[in-house]
Amino acid sequence: MKQRDEKNQPQPDKGFKIVPATLLVFALCGLSFYLGGIFYSEKKIFEGKIVQELSKAVSSPKESTVQPLQIKSISFPECSNDYQDYTPCTDPRRWKKYGFSRLTFLERHCPPPFERNECLVPPPDGYKPPIRWPQSRDQCWYRNVPYDWINTEKSNQNWLKKKGDKFLFPGGGTMFPKGVGAYVNLMEDLIPEMRDGTVRTAIDTGCGVASWGGDLLDRGIMTISLAPRDNHEAQVQFALERGIPAILGVISTQRLPFPSSSFDMAHCSRCLIPWIEFGGIYLLEVHRILRPGGFWVLSGPPINYENRYLGWNTTVEEQRAVYEKLQDLLTSMCFTVYARQDDIAVWQKSSDNSCYEKLANPDLYPAKCDDSIEPDSAWYTPLRPCVVAPRPNLKRTSLDSLPKWPERLKVAPERISDVPGGSGTALKHDDSKWKLRAEHYKKLLPALGTNQTRNVMDMNTDFGGLAVALIDDPLWVMNVVSSYSANTLPVIFDRGLIGTYHDWCEAFSTYPRTYDLLHVDGLFTAESHRCQMKYVLLEMDRILRPEGHALIRESGYFIDTIDAIAKAVRWNCRKEDTEGGGEEKILVCQKTLWYSSNNSTMQ
Repeated sequence: MKQRDEKNQPQPDKGFKIVPATLLVFALCGLSFYLGGIFYSEKKIFEGKIVQELSKAVSSPKESTVQPLQIKSISFPECSNDYQDYTPCTDPRRWKKYGFSRLTFLERHCPPPFERNECLVPPPDGYKPPIRWPQSRDQCWYRNVPYDWINTEKSNQNWLKKKGDKFLFPGGGTMFPKGVGAYVNLMEDLIPEMRDGTVRTAIDTGCGVASWGGDLLDRGIMTISLAPRDNHEAQVQFALERGIPAILGVISTQRLPFPSSSFDMAHCSRCLIPWIEFGGIYLLEVHRILRPGGFWVLSGPPINYENRYLGWNTTVEEQRAVYEKLQDLLTSMCFTVYARQDDIAVWQKSSDNSCYEKLANPDLYPAKCDDSIEPDSAWYTPLRPCVVAPRPNLKRTSLDSLPKWPERLKVAPERISDVPGGSGTALKHDDSKWKLRAEHYKKLLPALGTNQTRNVMDMNTDFGGLAVALIDDPLWVMNVVSSYSANTLPVIFDRGLIGTYHDWCEAFSTYPRTYDLLHVDGLFTAESHRCQMKYVLLEMDRILRPEGHALIRESGYFIDTIDAIAKAVRWNCRKEDTEGGGEEKILVCQKTLWYSSNNSTMQ
């Protein structure tokens, strides 16, 4: 029956089926566009919120459609006056927290993030713009470095003397009573390579007020003067106030922040480093940073002990034993006696690999370092009780194989092949790029290239291109290579320039008010995921001299935020285009000179 009923039902028109289906398709399409529009609008709002929330942790976007990073209004209080010489990572207020064995307390110990100060370091009362180079080499304003202790304690050694409103630097020292010039003249007689451009880079350990390094600048030798922050107040600050390269540091338990085979010469003039103690581990560090064929120069105990022992409150037998042990240690590290006269002795580091092959015997001390110990690892890296042997595959890093200065500056170093993408062509391209940039910088900042700009820091360099472009100007450049970036610092030293490793999430190893110009190239873009921008700007303000300048080259994404923080640290900034235009911008900033209105405790 049912079948029959269905059979008798009227059949629908086929055309009627097609029309509603078509209408349904259009209706669904319209609805999808409508919902899609709503979803897209909500998605854009949501994405905008996400960008704002994550803006502090992302790098610069490649597409110009993304809005620049914004920041709320910010301000910083003044630090109290007792922070005028504040060095965060070598702060005497924190020394008691660390051990005194091997002077560990003098090494870098940075405060944890929750103890960081967010205030502006004031200058001393009466501070005024420094005396300019070359006059600054011989004098500085007393009120800029108002430390009487070193003047009182070292007055008999002619380091410096106070006269009126100035400190004068006569060029004296413990081991050069006739003046640093006569001392270096004798050294040049012993090491003729100092005169012909062979020796270009040097390090002075325990530098005093850096008179030795200052004298070498006139002789074409670029010297890093090294001293800890200790009871000899402000040695490094005196050096930088004079316009001489210097950095806070001590050979203790950590490697110095330099790659292996960096310096052509190392020097110690009565620097009181116990070279023969702890198995000679301090000598091993000098050996690591000295390039093959380089010279180690020592004056003071135990050199010339036969004539000096009475002044050292010791006996001739004791000093002879010290000298013989020192000589044995140096021989075991592949040093040979090069010259000796009066109070100066010179050893030369061997460039002969056969000497280092003999040290592979594990029964010897010191033995050759295992290949797994990275020779250039030097940022919070413990000292190793072994000899870092030169790499046998490198044929042109020894002192006698490098071109002489200034030809050395333009030749691609052998170690550039260790850098990803590094080559002679890449180096030439980098030099050409920075030549154009330096020309543009001088148009934006007329003080660059004059004696108004002496101490310069390139805060995140690659191959030292800015230093190369400014090589003929009356200034020097501290080339800083990030401990998190490609290791280009060996290339910089091989070119005859100087520099150091550093992590800009921490404070730099220098005193306040020690640089005339700070240069940044994409530092915030590269490091914003690790370092808070305000702390980097506060650190830049700490080390920049009042009325000094900063050139900050950054993406448009960060530039307005940097400008806002710069205003909070009392800088005057203006935004400029780069030499090629485009999205990248340059902030040209000047630090203002202000005096503290806060005599109370730290904010």
